[in-house]
Amino acid sequence: MSKATSSPLDKAFAERVAVEWIGAWNAHDLARVLSHYSEDFEMSSPYVVEIAGDPSGTLRGKAAVGAYWKKALELVPDLKFELITVFVGAHSITLYYRGARGRLVTEVLHFGPDGKVVKAYAHYA
Repeated sequence: MSKATSSPLDKAFAERVAVEWIGAWNAHDLARVLSHYSEDFEMSSPYVVEIAGDPSGTLRGKAAVGAYWKKALELVPDLKFELITVFVGAHSITLYYRGARGRLVTEVLHFGPDGKVVKAYAHYA
């Protein structure tokens, strides 16, 4: 992902990110998942409280988020995501997918100038 976000994102970029991101998660390849993110990115999810024990619901940096996601993958060893669609914003995309145990999820990914995710927000139905 090398698209700079000084100009609005396009559908081709969003679809490429979505396919790469879903593929990395389905391969349970944490290094590949983390490659989409900047070093100091911020991740918010209601599961951060439960899994990482952080009452804010937000983690910062690859080390903290990587540890959280590693634990999540251990808790759900058969994790598979099924992409439903991707929405395109000016400087963000939203991945809409079926997650663990068939639950509907959206992930909003905000991109920095280097094309890496700087902020991510997970929402669950």
